[in-house]
Amino acid sequence: MALTRDEREQFLAEPHIAALAVDSAEEGRAPLTVPIWYQYEPGGDIWIMTGRDSRKGRLIAAAGRFSLMVDRVEPTVRYVSVEGPVVATRPATREQLVEVSSRYLPAEKVDAYVDFAWKEHGEQVVIHMRPRRWLSSDLGGS
Repeated sequence: MALTRDEREQFLAEPHIAALAVDSAEEGRAPLTVPIWYQYEPGGDIWIMTGRDSRKGRLIAAAGRFSLMVDRVEPTVRYVSVEGPVVATRPATREQLVEVSSRYLPAEKVDAYVDFAWKEHGEQVVIHMRPRRWLSSDLGGS
């Protein structure tokens, strides 16, 4: 059963690990699909953080769009897939790294992770995507 707009936006706003997919733009290769942390508030844009010179970042810049898919298996199988254009790419801030890390890590782990990631991951960018196409379903009964 398809989710309502509110249900799919609320589900996407939960801290799921997303599968990001973007056209690889290389003959004979499938789209790049990788797990990623993301940030989303219902009604807004989605943002992800990645290395400025990462393969993922370069492919997103070339394609101008990407997809995210999040799912769960308990208490029912539910998923939301969203695709849309990139609407902004900006240098990442430490505050954004704290925000997205806090979404996924226990509070006591955030500071150490942020310190490590800010020093070791190289220059990061935040890429904003505007959701345009949605697919969603709950495959179990309530």
